[in-house]
Amino acid sequence: MTRWGYVGTIAVFGLCLCLMPSVGSSEPAYVSVVREYVDTLIRPMVDAPIVTQAIEEQNSRFGDVSSMDITVLDNTYRSEIKTGDWQMVRRLLDKPVSRYLKSKQSDSQGTIVEFFVTDRNGLNVGQSVPTNDYWQGDEDKYLKTFAAGSNETFISRAERDDQSQMLETQASFVIKNRAGRPIGTATVTIAIDAL
Repeated sequence: MTRWGYVGTIAVFGLCLCLMPSVGSSEPAYVSVVREYVDTLIRPMVDAPIVTQAIEEQNSRFGDVSSMDITVLDNTYRSEIKTGDWQMVRRLLDKPVSRYLKSKQSDSQGTIVEFFVTDRNGLNVGQSVPTNDYWQGDEDKYLKTFAAGSNETFISRAERDDQSQMLETQASFVIKNRAGRPIGTATVTIAIDAL
């Protein structure tokens, strides 16, 4: 066997081990690695005043937004993503909190693929890159965290990205203000191969 063949076999074997449940656990091995990364690095980033203040401001501005208004906002955003005529999307990307999240993504050297935060309604407040939609309130990243009143980090099933071919997962958790009150969520897409 050539040297590269051996290395390739070891890499594939290591990836299989990463995706397999660890002994005595029902979750894949990557989950504990991702959870540690989030607890050690991501949560402190999200606790920054630039993030929590932006979320609190949007919560105050939107108040109890109706489901009809959420649908209109989400449809407008999705339409802009599809057509490339970015007005709402550009305003969101230009916000200081979005620039902050983008800088944290850049600093991660490829580990963070996407980083965004939402308000209490599941509407995006800031994002490092354009997301597919504006409202996250109908997705597990919100339903299994904020809507469920959970303090745990929800980690999605790992999937290989079609373009980058990197193995990726999303980790989501509730963001709280200084008083300990839930105000929104954070979601980070992590390239497992880069950890």
